Amino acid sequence: MTTLSAPRPTVLRPTELKSYDRGGGARTTPLVSPSLGATGFINGITEFGPGVAIPFHSHNCEESVMLLEGHAMMDMEGQEAIALNPQDTTWIPPNVSHRFRNLSETEPMKIFWTYASLQATRTVTATGETRPVSAEHQR
Repeated sequence: MTTLSAPRPTVLRPTELKSYDRGGGARTTPLVSPSLGATGFINGITEFGPGVAIPFHSHNCEESVMLLEGHAMMDMEGQEAIALNPQDTTWIPPNVSHRFRNLSETEPMKIFWTYASLQATRTVTATGETRPVSAEHQR
């Protein structure tokens, strides 16, 4: 009989973890994931190069984003853009089209994101293409 061990608490050090190029000037470092034993959420850090904006998209679950560094704008479909300062934190319900963009043309911007599902997906608003968020962590 095989006994499965319970997941153990872990300290993650982003500078020691692999990051993945998402294309378009964005780079993601996954943090908490099912590989650690997570059962309710995933999170990570995405860095945007100077002037980078990711496309409008939505998710199949709740998302929270905290601006860690830089000067950012959150755009939401049907609403005015909202300027973010470091430590400002957003909550976005499922299926709301949004994007983040780096307002600086010279400095990077970093966000810390959390999705409320291990099976979080990203649907690009312009194309309707849907992929698992985790697919960005395998490039």
